[in-house]
Formats: sequence, C-alpha cells, structure tokens
Amino acid sequence: MNFRRNILALALVALFAVIPVHASLTTFQTFTGNVAYSSDGFGSLSNSGTISASVPVGSTVIAAYLYSATQNNASFSGVGGTLGGTAVSYTTHVFNAAVCCALGMSRADVTSIVKPVIDGGVGGVYNFNITETSSSQDGEALVVVYSDPSLSADHTVAILDGFSAAGGDSFTATFSTPLDPTAPGFGAEMALGIGFSCCNQESTIKVNGTVITNSAGNNDDGLDVANGSLITMGGFNDPFSPMLPAYGDDHERYNLVPQINKGDLSIKVDTNNPSNDDNIFVAVFASTGIASVTTGVPEPSTLLMLGSGVLLALGFARFRKSSV
Repeated sequence: MNFRRNILALALVALFAVIPVHASLTTFQTFTGNVAYSSDGFGSLSNSGTISASVPVGSTVIAAYLYSATQNNASFSGVGGTLGGTAVSYTTHVFNAAVCCALGMSRADVTSIVKPVIDGGVGGVYNFNITETSSSQDGEALVVVYSDPSLSADHTVAILDGFSAAGGDSFTATFSTPLDPTAPGFGAEMALGIGFSCCNQESTIKVNGTVITNSAGNNDDGLDVANGSLITMGGFNDPFSPMLPAYGDDHERYNLVPQINKGDLSIKVDTNNPSNDDNIFVAVFASTGIASVTTGVPEPSTLLMLGSGVLLALGFARFRKSSV
C-alpha cells in the first residue's frame, strides 16, 4: 500500500513538473495605439542575402528586432552577423531542450539600424543586406513595429518569443472592449517564425478552440533545403494561409477574424509541435482593439494527454508490483 501511495505521489509530482506555469512562448513586447508591424524572413547556405520591411510613408519606427534561428549549437557559439552593413549584437539566447538537434533562437534589438533608414523615407519596401557568421544559423526574421498616422489609436501589436514547449504553448489577447469582427476596417492576424523546419515537419495552430492549420512549418524563406537554411517567417509579402492548408500552402501568416464572434473579449491561440523536431521561436499578433497579451498553460486536451501518460505509468507500476 505504501508502495502505491509513493508511486502516486511521484506521478503527481511528475505531472505538475511537466505542466508549465507559463508557456514557453512568452510575451516579449506589447504595443498599443496607431501601431502596425512588418515581418520578413531569410535563410541561405551562403550566409548572406536580403531581408526586408514594408512600412507606409509617413510612419515612424517604434522598435525593430532581428531573430536568428539556430540548430546544433547549444552554446550559441559564433552566432552573429550584420544588418545593413552594421554589426548585430544578439544579446538574448533561448535554448530549446525539449526537442532534437539543439535548437534555439537569438534576438537582437536593431532599432538603431532600421529606424534611420525608414523614418522620413519614401515608404514601401526597404531592403537590408544581411549576413550570418555561423553555419548553425538557419536564418533570420526581422520584425518592425511602427506607428502609422493613418490608423486609429485602437490597435495592438504583440511579440511573443522563446521556443516550442513539448506540451504545447498558449497565449490569450484580452481586450478592454468587446470585439466586432464585422466592423469596417477590423482586422486580427498572426505571423509565426519557425526554425529547423522542412520536409513535412509541422505544427498545429488553434484559434479560439478551432484548428486553423496542422501544417505550420517548411523552409519557405530558406533558399536551400539543408541545415543552415531551414526557416519560415510569415511576412508582409505572404498571403494569408487558407483554412486547414496543405503543407506547401501554409505561409505562417493567418487571418484570425473568422474565428472571432461579435462581443468576444479575448482571442486565444494554441500552438503545438507534436513531432518535436522544429522550433516556433517567434509569434507576432496584431489586432484592432486595445489588448493585453498573456501566456499560459496548454489547453485542456493537451493536459489530458499528459495526465493520461501518468495514469498509464501508474498502471504499469501497479502491474510490475503485482508480478513480483
């Protein structure tokens, strides 16, 4: 009897140990006002190329961040490069111990590089030369947040980053006033950056409980199908992915409006990489309405699977005890 109680206690401890109090994709920055964003991705075995931002004329850059997705480099040794000819200092590194292949992401604040080019510019697409210093860098994602005087002051842009949790990730945008997706000009969207992804490695995305894709992934922004170029980032020049797209038709940019009902006060997004072999390292959420964005535990179905695993372990332990 004591044996069974001890096994039960250990199993419960194990269960709560694998359920994160906070999701592994965590809120990095939230901006509100007349704000919008641009995102783009790049990857190549040549370790050099072009990454871009699309910003309307008259807009002002608030912040710009460059992400580098890495593989087989747990220490982030040699990770670096340039943007627009200026050396980039990646000051934040996040290692994903839950998946294969020593995946990670590095983040750099490149506002001082991007802002002087865009502010006061002619508007449209701005191209930046980009280089990498390590073959472990699968590619980069550039996220630019800007204020646009043509927009109303009731917009939100949130950047979440980190890595894909083994049990799934979840974030919720909670709004101060009810949403009306039928209102003229209303919009809500999300773009994902995924590293070390190709060849049918894919993730599932749910919005307000509805699966919108089982096929997030691929090396859409990588010029080569090989380690060092396996990256995709939903970008300004990508169309919205269709509902439940095929693998090649998922662009990692999603229109969330169809999953919103009039009067809703929140939008909940669940991401999961069941194969545990690529890495969602950044998510950019943008919507009409002033929102706070928080991360949390996976949805109940994910927790149920974890709990079922514990029950199976208990059953196995009981069987072993009975057979000795």
